[in-house]
Amino acid sequence: MEKKKNILLTGPPGCGKSTLIEKIVLRTKRPMTGFFTCEIKERGQRVGFSIDTLSGKQGVLAHKNMESPFRVGKYGVNVEDIDQVAVPSIIPKYEKMIVVIDEIGKMECFSPLFRDTVLKIFDSKNPVLGSLPLKGGSFIEAVRKRKDVQLVHVSKRNRDELVDDFLKESF
Repeated sequence: MEKKKNILLTGPPGCGKSTLIEKIVLRTKRPMTGFFTCEIKERGQRVGFSIDTLSGKQGVLAHKNMESPFRVGKYGVNVEDIDQVAVPSIIPKYEKMIVVIDEIGKMECFSPLFRDTVLKIFDSKNPVLGSLPLKGGSFIEAVRKRKDVQLVHVSKRNRDELVDDFLKESF
């Protein structure tokens, strides 16, 4: 099988995609830039999601108390932080720098700037390590079908062994 430049993990929610990316990032020596999305919890309950960049910046991706015309379920989506925190974090400073995008999801895709930047990065020489939901709108489906994207299905069963596979073959 031909090795593809852009590797996207996919699988059901909670299968370990973000955790797998985090483990790969921690064990990779190559320079990286990008972001993770993390749960925001209050009193043990999830109330939103944060954007946490590899360089230490933080923003709010979505929150149940956020007023926004963009909504996913009970969460208002913060397109301003997607544009001002997530997008700058995925712009590589030089060729061959690995770009981490966790995730190319419904919330992130409300930002036209995010969608345009993702496509430019896929078309660049920079490899991408990211995650993609199992289902999504037309943009997510178009990303899934790109010829330069290798989709890796993650499950609770295979997620631990995938770390070593990635480190040996890809990074």
